[in-house]
Amino acid sequence: MKISDIKTLLDAEVVCGEENLDHDVYSACGSDMMSDVLAYVKDQAVLLTGLVNSQVIRTAEMMDMVCIVFVRSKKPTEDMIELARESGIVLMNTEKRMYEACGLLYTSGLVGNGVRHE
Repeated sequence: MKISDIKTLLDAEVVCGEENLDHDVYSACGSDMMSDVLAYVKDQAVLLTGLVNSQVIRTAEMMDMVCIVFVRSKKPTEDMIELARESGIVLMNTEKRMYEACGLLYTSGLVGNGVRHE
């Protein structure tokens, strides 16, 4: 799935990284606890979260994630946007809640832990 597909499915607004919307992604993770992301997430590409601080960008960077979607209309700070730009990470936000956003992506073929729907 392309990041542009995620944008469409979640009716999301691109905050930065619009030049990377054609990037392919194969899995996703939804969490507000970055310790869980670090402990349990493997080979993820998209992070959905309601947490808004620079640790989110740093965690995504460490885990080689290419896109962060902030749920519940959360908006990243200017510092977060600059960090994401430096790392080539797409930032988006959506009005949808975490449960709905993850469900929409999952039923559209984007799964967790690198497992693909056949």
